[in-house]
Amino acid sequence: MRLNRTLLSIVLVVVALVVQVSVLARLQLPGAVPDLLLLVVLGLAFVYGHVSGALIGFGAGLLADLAPPADHAAGRYALVLCVIGYFAGLVKPENGQLKSAFVPMVAVVAAAIGSTLLYALVGALVGDTAARHVGLGSLLFTAAVYDLLLAPFVVPLIMAIARRTVNDPLSDSSGGDVAAGWLASGTGLRIGSQRGGLRVKVARNRAARAGRIKGVKRL
Repeated sequence: MRLNRTLLSIVLVVVALVVQVSVLARLQLPGAVPDLLLLVVLGLAFVYGHVSGALIGFGAGLLADLAPPADHAAGRYALVLCVIGYFAGLVKPENGQLKSAFVPMVAVVAAAIGSTLLYALVGALVGDTAARHVGLGSLLFTAAVYDLLLAPFVVPLIMAIARRTVNDPLSDSSGGDVAAGWLASGTGLRIGSQRGGLRVKVARNRAARAGRIKGVKRL
């Protein structure tokens, strides 16, 4: 990922984690906790694609694994968000802009259910059976409902912020746009072409003048 995308992703992930731990986790809602970090990863993956989505998801999950009051094995949530970020990036809208709310909302519900199932599955593999005591069905339902209610306020905002870093003048993929912008704005490239044109015009004028002088001498 490019530098400005990386910095923006880090800032958004840290802010989301702080809000989730200090605010959302203290609401004492029944069932699951609204996963603001998951929604931020989804919003960034919808704009940046599957590769960046996987990297952002892994970093966000690892930060959540290490941040207090985490009580599970480090790397567990990193794996979950890495997978979610990758698959969310595969349904990236064209140009990172939403044309309909249906696909993103379906993706949010699928991500909420998928992340909960995957988290419980990884927990079962490492001997964590907390999901059995709470009730997996209740966790799946409440996670989907909470994230779906929170998504319209988070995902479009994250995508709008992330789109500002897509058309980066310093990025390699926009090199053609930069050149076109230079040509349109009359900077160095256009000046060079204008100089070339002036040289051609000067040469033509000299040739025309030489022809006229020869004609005068012939007379």
